[in-house]
Amino acid sequence: MPHATASWLVDNSALSFEQIADFCGLHILEVQAIADDTAATKLTGRDPVAAHEVTMEEIEKAQADPDYRMEMLRGPEQVRRTKGPRYTPVSKRQDKPDGIAWLLRNHPEISDAQVGKLIGTTRNTIHAIRDRTHWNIVEIVPKDPVTLGLCSQRELDAVVEKAAKKAGIEAPKDETMEGDREALIEELRNERRVAAAEAEAALAAEAAEAAGETAEPAAETEDEATPGGWPDMPAENTPAKQLPEGAEELFRKKDD
Repeated sequence: MPHATASWLVDNSALSFEQIADFCGLHILEVQAIADDTAATKLTGRDPVAAHEVTMEEIEKAQADPDYRMEMLRGPEQVRRTKGPRYTPVSKRQDKPDGIAWLLRNHPEISDAQVGKLIGTTRNTIHAIRDRTHWNIVEIVPKDPVTLGLCSQRELDAVVEKAAKKAGIEAPKDETMEGDREALIEELRNERRVAAAEAEAALAAEAAEAAGETAEPAAETEDEATPGGWPDMPAENTPAKQLPEGAEELFRKKDD
């Protein structure tokens, strides 16, 4: 209750607004509004010394030094509900009869006390729904309390298991999950085999392509020259070709 604590410190100490705001976790303007009685509501002071959150020596030390910041000995104790039915938000309370009807229909081994503790209802309501004397029995539709948000799946499973063990009923096993697990494992194995085969095929194709690239230059050296390239040099013992008539005379005139 930081505002109530700040109100008490304003009225019973000479601490600065900054020291009070820092100790209570408030803004300095909120503390000033409490001191000026301009806050939205009139607050009743709460003594932090009586709550063992701070000592009077700590307060006196802070009053002597405006730059000193008080340290809290321990945080305020949280109020916890230890008795009574489970708290259910107002928006979900109209769904309780549906969850009770679902439990009575699907898990008759659960006792009324367990249903009341799980859903947060009374035995009179459970008896009325079981005997179909509830005032709104026509509108009640059995629905899973987990889906309605009245309890968690873990809490429901724990209650069902405990009730079944007490009644000597063997808890049902979901065999479909085991079959799905085996099918999933087999599917993953097949995918792994297919991926390995594709990887091996890709490596083989790359190796074949690399071998083909090295073989092509050797084949080009053995082939004859292309028509557009340089002609092959004649052998040494090849006889000279005869020049056409008049060629020798033209060469001689050119030399002259």
